[in-house]
Amino acid sequence: MPAFLKSWAPNVWAYRVKFLASVEATAQMFLIAGAFTLLCGFFFGILLTVTRKGGIRPNAALFRVVDTFINIFRSIPFVILLIFLIPFTRALVGTAIGVKGAVVPLVFGAVPFFARQVETVLVGVDPGKIEAARSMGSGTAGIVFRVCLPEAVPELIRVVTITAISLIGLTSMAGAVGAGGIGGFAINYGQNLHHQDIVNVCVAALLVAVSLLQALGSMMARRTTNRRLFRPGLRVRR
Repeated sequence: MPAFLKSWAPNVWAYRVKFLASVEATAQMFLIAGAFTLLCGFFFGILLTVTRKGGIRPNAALFRVVDTFINIFRSIPFVILLIFLIPFTRALVGTAIGVKGAVVPLVFGAVPFFARQVETVLVGVDPGKIEAARSMGSGTAGIVFRVCLPEAVPELIRVVTITAISLIGLTSMAGAVGAGGIGGFAINYGQNLHHQDIVNVCVAALLVAVSLLQALGSMMARRTTNRRLFRPGLRVRR
């Protein structure tokens, strides 16, 4: 393997320590930002679903505030968002570069995207099942966590997969402004030093990561499709 790398990608081999460090940085950005994106995205997506007109518990004012927040941050290109959030990122985590400095803009870039997809999926749950749960005395939390989320599991897995793949792309773009990772390595040691083999290996590494995520997401979605997760005949507890 080392001999193959030396012949096929000599510059990657020469900078192998920095390449492995960049892979580790990308993994850290993806995992940390991904965890925050899942938590915040599910929260805002459920909030939009519950408070929208015709939702489980409509609240026009709250829905308008959250909806506006999501629309604003979804409309800003990520590279511009990175620069725009530099003062806020520095104030929050003490730096705007490296893994720590990249997590904040990554979360702001991914959460609105994921929250909107969660909302779209949950709104598509059969209203008849929601009414059946309501008629059996289930409250808002019971309907959300015992009906809407279980019924939408396959589609939620698909949108999580899409968001995860998108987040990998965002981590690569973050490398353009000092976040490091594979994107930063490709720019600093590949493009800037005219080492095409470094660019090729970085592209291949990202392609492998995306392919694995897509395969895993598709497999999990298939396994949960057509499973009857909510049965109206069963009592839904609050």
